Amino acid sequence: MFSHCGYALAFLVKQGKDEKMRERIDPGRVPRRKLYTGAEMPALGIGTFGSDKYGPQEIAQAVYGAVRGGYRLIDGAEVYQNEDKIGETLGKLFEEGTVKREELFIISKVWNDHHRQVEASCKKSLSDLGLTYLDLYFVHWPFPNYHAPGCDGDSRNPDSRPFSIEEFLDTWRQCEALVDAGLVRHIGMSNMTIPKLEAVLPLCRIQPAALEMECHPCFQQQELFDYAVSHEIQPIGYCPIGSPSRPERDRTAEDVADTQTPEIEEIARAHGIHPALVCLKWAVQRGQIPIPFSVKEPQYLSNLGCVVEDPLTSEEMERIKGAEKNCRLVKGQVFLWPGASGWEDLWDLDGTIVK
Repeated sequence: MFSHCGYALAFLVKQGKDEKMRERIDPGRVPRRKLYTGAEMPALGIGTFGSDKYGPQEIAQAVYGAVRGGYRLIDGAEVYQNEDKIGETLGKLFEEGTVKREELFIISKVWNDHHRQVEASCKKSLSDLGLTYLDLYFVHWPFPNYHAPGCDGDSRNPDSRPFSIEEFLDTWRQCEALVDAGLVRHIGMSNMTIPKLEAVLPLCRIQPAALEMECHPCFQQQELFDYAVSHEIQPIGYCPIGSPSRPERDRTAEDVADTQTPEIEEIARAHGIHPALVCLKWAVQRGQIPIPFSVKEPQYLSNLGCVVEDPLTSEEMERIKGAEKNCRLVKGQVFLWPGASGWEDLWDLDGTIVK
């Protein structure tokens, strides 16, 4: 147990590390991941989903500070309702000479109600962002089930339906056409399962470059992670620190807080850093690309700074494997169709696609 003097010294050391991490990080020091096309993307980015708590202007300001601080990967989506403000920020950054377009890796996603109008959705995102192309464009969810932004967890759309290989491939063909037209450089899938991937990958003309999936120490999805890597698909992990600001609809009494698990807390103490940074170090060293969200400058700069120094040891990485609790936080229940038995039906837990 710390004495008062010992605690004060530890706090000062940690404070010194935090202050150092708040300085601009050289983007060249941030690890990079190579996609199957040979293109590279940064190993950590900034998310822009405001979790129904932060407005477009706040998020755009965070993007501005993040890029000036060294970030080069921005993960966005049409449904986040902030791409126009982020576009204004990007224009300002380009005009100032802070960064060139080709130095950034920018992601967007087609939302569920636009699966039949992918090109129009993509062009709207490009217009809002003030760009001529996207580096990566995701199918946000693998079915066209819609829910209104900000809805509660009990909301259901009577037109929702289970996953359809034919419908998904129709959407994917439209995404492939975006690549052909030069509107996007890569396309990807999100919130998929192994059964769904096995059904559609053999039918793709252009393979997904990345898979966006929930991924954090208490929900590691090792089997899905390994499946993606074995197919040269780069895992991108959302909720990398357990998403403490996620919407209320995604919270249940059984949820586990990653940053409060004994494994993460003890490793954080050993390194003199916040437990959230342990989660991010683990993610990057594991090989996924985490996309943490924050509008607070000390947090988002520390998030990037933590991956360029003081790596976790192999023993610590192994210990974090033991933090797995199979605790899915974003259950997706708002996408359920009439007749579905529960959110588990979205995730094909028995190894087959639920109809």
